[in-house]
Amino acid sequence: MDSSIPLMAQSTNLVMMIRPAAFRMNEQTAINNAYQQQDGPSDDVEGSAQDEFDGVVEALRSAGVTVAVYDADAESDTPDALFPNNWVSFHGDGRVGLYPMFAPNRRKERRESLLHSLVADHGVVLESLVDFTEFEEHGVFLEGTGSLILDRVGKVAYAAIGPRTDHQAAAHFCEAFDYDLLAFTAMQTTGDTEAPIYHTNVMLAIGSDWAVVCADIIPDPEERMHVLDTLEGGGRSVVLISAEQVNGFAGNVLEVRNNAGEPLIAMSSAAFHAFTAEQREALEQHARLVHAPIPTIERLGGGSVRCMIAEVFLPTHVS
Repeated sequence: MDSSIPLMAQSTNLVMMIRPAAFRMNEQTAINNAYQQQDGPSDDVEGSAQDEFDGVVEALRSAGVTVAVYDADAESDTPDALFPNNWVSFHGDGRVGLYPMFAPNRRKERRESLLHSLVADHGVVLESLVDFTEFEEHGVFLEGTGSLILDRVGKVAYAAIGPRTDHQAAAHFCEAFDYDLLAFTAMQTTGDTEAPIYHTNVMLAIGSDWAVVCADIIPDPEERMHVLDTLEGGGRSVVLISAEQVNGFAGNVLEVRNNAGEPLIAMSSAAFHAFTAEQREALEQHARLVHAPIPTIERLGGGSVRCMIAEVFLPTHVS
């Protein structure tokens, strides 16, 4: 199948983002997302989130990335709809993955109409859906590329196993999409409480020739070395971050490309400033850093820029 995006690519110039509606702190996800913070009354939380969202879109578009923006369904109770990477993933062979979600109100974010709009607006080819959502009936969850960090070139799926990332479900993904599973446990600490981290993508990011990881929160030394050895074995330069930097969303970053093929690393301004100058310099050896401030989204949503972006690797129609 012809495509303007190589099947073996780690990043793409086309991304999908969902403009928020009814944004607030989602009480259903706060159960196991330690990065959400209860906030006091605000005059316009939704307006602030929309302004921040628009700022990220503008930063990406100004850098030359093609951003497909669609509106969240204002009639649905989907406060986290601006994080589409948890319910959908797009693949170079034309397949689309749909994922089982932990929070019942997040399951309404899955809208096939958005996929049809993407096909119509951007000329991409959607061959088939691979639907994992039946796992929800068994209390089993796998939240897309929040749960799975995909080395799309090396065909390795990294997964920090926890309440939203089930080992069996991750194995099913790997069987369906021909990935090797690298499963491990990473811990997040909140006050005196330690628990498995809620999403892999807050502590691990993989680009074409770089990776960012917090190895310190992988308690098992064998698992820690396996993760580091596999990342480095793929020829990537690895930037190690601390647990404190994870709290600043330094792990929640994503490689994209602009329309000239230049690699970029998208992140929030909080993440940008959480990196040390030396770490930023190391990343800039591989890609240009693009950032925008999203304090309301990070504080109440508990996610950052990477969570807001669904990379579209679908092939395109060739005339």
